[in-house]
Amino acid sequence: MIIVMVANASSEQVKAVVDRLREIGAEAHISEGRLRTVIGAIGDRGVIQQLPWEAMEGVARAVPVLKEFKFVSREFQVDDSVVDVGGTPVGAGNFAVMAGPCAVESREQLMATAESVHKAGAVILRGDAFKPRTSPYSFQGLGEEGLQYLQEARETFGMPFIAEVLDPRDVELVSEHADLIRVGTRNMANFTLLRELGRQPKPVMLKRGFTATVDEWLNAAEYIYKEGNHEIIMCERGIRTFEPSTRNTLDISAVAVVKELSHLPVIVDPSHSGGHRYLVAPLARAAMAVGADGVLIDVHRAPETAKVDGNQALLPDEFSRLMDDLRRLAQAMGVTL
Repeated sequence: MIIVMVANASSEQVKAVVDRLREIGAEAHISEGRLRTVIGAIGDRGVIQQLPWEAMEGVARAVPVLKEFKFVSREFQVDDSVVDVGGTPVGAGNFAVMAGPCAVESREQLMATAESVHKAGAVILRGDAFKPRTSPYSFQGLGEEGLQYLQEARETFGMPFIAEVLDPRDVELVSEHADLIRVGTRNMANFTLLRELGRQPKPVMLKRGFTATVDEWLNAAEYIYKEGNHEIIMCERGIRTFEPSTRNTLDISAVAVVKELSHLPVIVDPSHSGGHRYLVAPLARAAMAVGADGVLIDVHRAPETAKVDGNQALLPDEFSRLMDDLRRLAQAMGVTL
């Protein structure tokens, strides 16, 4: 069961609930979010559910949760969550386009691309300073230097930015700079990293592992949520199948499934799923049509020279045309773009 405290619940009221749970032999897991405290009650379900929790001072509601993932489930919260990314809302009808280079290669490259995507209508800048690569000899990113370039781009164009973190030891550094921290597909099951991200204040985007089921993906989000960080965006980026014509297989149905099971916003990465430039626009349109809350798109001014993933990066004019398509589709669907 999840016990949700009122927004202004005192520490004494929280302690009274925790003490009552321990009296009946149950465990109490406290999650202190930005807006309210929630307490996960684990133990004999029959004993826990029979007590009048909502009669206790400071308790807003008590929610029986059957899913293995408790806090991120739709049972826990009926209404869609909206995540604030540096002043930009994501979720509940707010479709956010996040675009930029897959990796920050230089100041000049980043600033030129940021100017292009901002002009076309993107609201969040993407660009990674740390890159997980299959080969240890491939470009690994610029590190802190890249984060400083991203900060400059944010100040110049007024766009919050998203950046990936690979190592729990780098969470504090990335959190100091980025507006949204991304967990890549290879790290979805890095539970040490997820716990650390749950203890810092910045929103987190959690990409689906390329071999993960939807339940495994949602359980990974639970690791972040239960530590106190409730600002989580799910990202479907394609899964590994037997189909070789795409880099990954975009599981478009997973968007609808997660939105049925969870209150968290869900976006789609059409670049890393398709892996080819010609697939990005149709997959992005499909993402909006299925009800996603945004897209994450690679854009590069000279993809043939890109150090990372040039095959899937849109040219700036191609991205601009895609934005025109998305505006027309958003109008037809009643979505805010």
